[in-house]
Amino acid sequence: MSFLSAATDVMAAAAVDLTNIESTLSAANAAATASTTTILTAAADEVSTAITAAFGAHAQQYQRVSAQAAAFHAQFARALTAGGNQYTAAEAANASPLQAVLDVVNAPARALLGRPLIGDGNNGATPGQAGEAGGLLFGNGGNGASGGAGQRGGNGGAAGLLGNGGAGGAGGSSAPGGSGGNGGLFYGNGGSGGAGGAATVAGGYGGNGGAGGNAGVLFGNGGAGGAGGQGATGTSGNPLPAAAVGQAATGANGTNSFSGPASNGQDGAAGNATGVTGGNGGAGGYSGEAGIANAFAGNGGAGGLGGPGAPGGHGGAGGNAVDLAGNGTAIAGDGGAGGSGGAGAPGGDGGNGGGGFSANPLTSSGTGGAGGTGGTGAAGGNGGTGGPGALFDPTGAIGNPHLIVGGAGGTGGTGGVGAAGGTGGSGGVGGAGGHGGLLFGNGGGGGAGGLAGDGGAGASGGHGGTGGQGGADSGTFPNAGVGIGGNGGDGGNGGNGGDGGDGGDGGNGGAGGAGGLFGHSGGFGAGGAGGHSGGVGLGGDGGLAGTKGTGGADGQVGQKGADGLPGAVGKPGQPG
Repeated sequence: MSFLSAATDVMAAAAVDLTNIESTLSAANAAATASTTTILTAAADEVSTAITAAFGAHAQQYQRVSAQAAAFHAQFARALTAGGNQYTAAEAANASPLQAVLDVVNAPARALLGRPLIGDGNNGATPGQAGEAGGLLFGNGGNGASGGAGQRGGNGGAAGLLGNGGAGGAGGSSAPGGSGGNGGLFYGNGGSGGAGGAATVAGGYGGNGGAGGNAGVLFGNGGAGGAGGQGATGTSGNPLPAAAVGQAATGANGTNSFSGPASNGQDGAAGNATGVTGGNGGAGGYSGEAGIANAFAGNGGAGGLGGPGAPGGHGGAGGNAVDLAGNGTAIAGDGGAGGSGGAGAPGGDGGNGGGGFSANPLTSSGTGGAGGTGGTGAAGGNGGTGGPGALFDPTGAIGNPHLIVGGAGGTGGTGGVGAAGGTGGSGGVGGAGGHGGLLFGNGGGGGAGGLAGDGGAGASGGHGGTGGQGGADSGTFPNAGVGIGGNGGDGGNGGNGGDGGDGGDGGNGGAGGAGGLFGHSGGFGAGGAGGHSGGVGLGGDGGLAGTKGTGGADGQVGQKGADGLPGAVGKPGQPG
């Protein structure tokens, strides 16, 4: 019995199978009892009666034999179960002292060399921990543990003189897999490399597969390289506005003038930091006074460029121009253009045009400023309102009525171009296969390259800004004529949709390991498939056109002129 080896788990499974078979046969025999032991006679003659008696006797004999077989079956199953339990108890009793002896033998080797003298090495227990080396005399190396997030997988432990190397652990997200342990010095296969970790961040790269372990010096096959990790899909084009943290400085207003042209408003400062809104443009200066020859108002300053993720500044209003004397020209200032928005933020609105007031027909109301272009994927700014205009005759004389036209509304800003999708991540490179034994052994196959991530989808373009409203005119002054509102501004063009991102490159397959003198080299791993390009974004909607300005009422009739002076007294006539 000292050389007897018992597979106790197999014995226990066989006992269970025998019990199930016995139960099935007993159920079948019980079901057939009634139909076989109590057969009706076919007729009243002697032959039929004899046949019925023969079949009944045969059925009863079968039931007696079946009962004896079932009893033997149950006894055999109980004996097999009891024997398996006895073998299990005997092995457990023998294992405890043997394990204690083995621990005593391996303790000095573990303390000095970090590995046992006899037996397998322990597997890595914590994330990324390497497997323990196998016993110096014989024993397999322990398997490396899988890495945590972004952590390399643990390397497999090497075998001693005889034994196989442990397998490398799989890498964490985008991290390489652990290398397989080398086989035993005389004989043993190399451990397989761990798989590279798949990328979890959009557009991230897959981790490289671990290299397979080399076989023993003389005999054994090299370990297979680990497969490369899969790259992640690229980011979708979706820039978001940043949290507002302030606004850049507003441009200075233009200087007013009562004797000549006024100055323009200064441009708003650009937002030079994330979340800083562009500064608003300064208002144009006022020009005009009674008796002035020509009134030229200043234009509004442009809004400043918004910082990353912040809106652009609004344009400044154009200055008003007034010529009360009616002996010159009144030209109102135009509104400033709105500033362009930063990525993901809208453009600023254009400034309103200035109003022109004069008794001279050479009068111009200011045009509204154009809306700013939207940042990437954002809406354009709205155009400014055209300036009002009025033409009048301060003397109230009837005649020479003039046509009054309000300033045109500003054009809406163009919508921002949709953001492009991000490039898909590349797949990880497959691990190289291990070398086979020098005499006999095949090289390990290279690991397959990782699949590449698909490109991200492009974002839709931004909406165009609404055109500005045309300026209103007033014809309420004496002899002002007919008032016509200014034309509304054109709506801005919608932004183009963003381009889809490029698909990532598939990972290269690992190189196969070299074979021994009597062996084959390992094959190269298959390269990973490349990713697909992302979808193209939709173009933005065009902006709405501005509404026409309100026309002024017809001018009032001038006051009645004064009566003429009495004629002079005629001279006396000549004497007859």
